[in-house]
Amino acid sequence: MHEFLTGIFFWIAASVCMIGMLVRFVLYFKGLSWQLDRVAYKAHPIPGLKGAFRSIYKWVIPFGTYGWRTQPFITIVFFGFHIGAVCIPLFLAGHTIFLDSKLGISLPALGANAADFLTWTAVVSAFFLILRRIVLPEVRILTTLNDYFILLISLAPFITGLIARYQVGDYSFWLNMHILSGELLLLAIPFTKLSHIFLFFASRAQLGMDFGIKRGGMKGTKMAW
Repeated sequence: MHEFLTGIFFWIAASVCMIGMLVRFVLYFKGLSWQLDRVAYKAHPIPGLKGAFRSIYKWVIPFGTYGWRTQPFITIVFFGFHIGAVCIPLFLAGHTIFLDSKLGISLPALGANAADFLTWTAVVSAFFLILRRIVLPEVRILTTLNDYFILLISLAPFITGLIARYQVGDYSFWLNMHILSGELLLLAIPFTKLSHIFLFFASRAQLGMDFGIKRGGMKGTKMAW
C-alpha cells in the first residue's frame, strides 16, 4: 500500500491536480467578456497590471484590506489555517525529502517545533472556521454539506499527520492514511471550491485590473468606462 500511495497513485493525483487546474485557468480567462473585460485590459495593460498586483498582495497580507480589518478574529483564524495549509505541505522535513526524490525540487525544511506549531494552529483554526459556519446565521444560511466536506477533507491530512507524528496506534497505518488523505485532497482540488487555491490569484488579478482601469483607477483620463 505504501509503495502504491507513494508511487503511481501520487503521480495520478498530482497529474489530475495540475492538468485540472490548467484547464480551470484557461476556462476562467476564456469566460471573461471580450467587450467588458479583455478589451480594456489589452488597451491599458500597465494600469491593469498595477491594479492586479495591488489586489493580490493586499489580500495575502493579514489586515491588508478593509475587509480583513473589520473582522480581526476571523482574519487571524483564516490566516492561521491557510499559512499552515501552505507551509506544512511544502516545508515539512519529510515532505521536502519526498518532493526532492519525486520531482527533484529541493526546498528548505521547517524545524520540528515550527512544524508542530503551524500544524496545531491550522487544526485549531479549522475548528473555528467550522464553528463559524454553525453559529453565525449569516454564514450558516449559505453553508451546504459540500462546504463541510471541503473543510473536513482539508483537515484530514493534518489530523492523520499528527496521529502519525505522535505515533498514536499503528504508525504505518496512519502514515498511509496521511498520504492517502493528502492525495485525495489533490484529486479534489480541480473539481471543488478548493480550486480557489489557484483561482484566487486569477480572480484577484481580474478584480484588481477592473479597479485599476475601469472603476476609478484611471480618473482624469479619457477612459470610456
